[in-house]
Amino acid sequence: MANQAGDISYEEEYVLNSRGLKLFTCRWVPSGEAKALIFICHGYAMECSITMNNTAIRLAKAGFAVYGIDYEGHGKSGGMPGLVNSFDDVVEDCSKHFTNICERRENKGKMRYLLGESMGGAMALLLPRKKPDFWDGAILVAPMCKIADDMRPHPLVITVLTKLCRIIPTWKIIPTMDIIDLAFKQPEIREQIRANPYCYKGRPRLITGHELMTVSMDLEKRLDEVSLPFLVLHGGEDRVTDKAVSQLLYEVASSEDKTFKLYPGMWHGLLYGEPSSNIDIVFADIIGWLNERTAIGSSRIEREQKSAEDDGAAKAK
Repeated sequence: MANQAGDISYEEEYVLNSRGLKLFTCRWVPSGEAKALIFICHGYAMECSITMNNTAIRLAKAGFAVYGIDYEGHGKSGGMPGLVNSFDDVVEDCSKHFTNICERRENKGKMRYLLGESMGGAMALLLPRKKPDFWDGAILVAPMCKIADDMRPHPLVITVLTKLCRIIPTWKIIPTMDIIDLAFKQPEIREQIRANPYCYKGRPRLITGHELMTVSMDLEKRLDEVSLPFLVLHGGEDRVTDKAVSQLLYEVASSEDKTFKLYPGMWHGLLYGEPSSNIDIVFADIIGWLNERTAIGSSRIEREQKSAEDDGAAKAK
């Protein structure tokens, strides 16, 4: 499916993953030459085409080609709703799809950025581990480097639930507070998300909760290994993911190019859960950061071009 809205074209397509599941993908592309490619990674229980539509349109209007994918068990993709059997599998799905897009002829020589919110922020940190020299930067919006203490069950409960994972992995019995109420400041946005049939509303499934906890603990231990350029954004009143760990990421990451923005009074949903005046501030920071780096260019592209020239010269001999 494709449609045109002003100077942006929107298209949807299903792809098949290695486990035989149909995954929903979408893209928002400006009519002119795109400045760079942006790959959006949505949060837990969310999806790309509706909740992140305004995010993508803002970025496309700023001149960027934007691509999204609904993870297994999320949005319009196949799989049991809300089920993440293996976060490694989800990372592999995203890596394969994003790589295929980057390798298209029209996208060769373009800079590549990840934009992830919450659980998608964890995705945006894990994808460069898989292909360390592939990405030019990441925008991490309230990334799930540590689940906030208010959201974590008691350690004894975690121990019991971990054991039950082996017996009843898909059961929805993890005790949690209402994430929608905690994450999104604007009541009308909460209602939109509750009315969206593609957003998962039930309690987290046992194996999903276990995977999210495992991933966040692993990321927290290895913050110093993050080396790509990044912009990390966090709301000062976030009660879903831990802003102190975003600050720590900024302090200890080995990246030479790193920026941290803390927004006093803002909640978890920085991209679409705040009043419009706050969202304008967040996107001004995001687009400003992207424009600065696309203007400078990419050493990765220079290396790839030189390698291609060397290969061509070698074949000509």
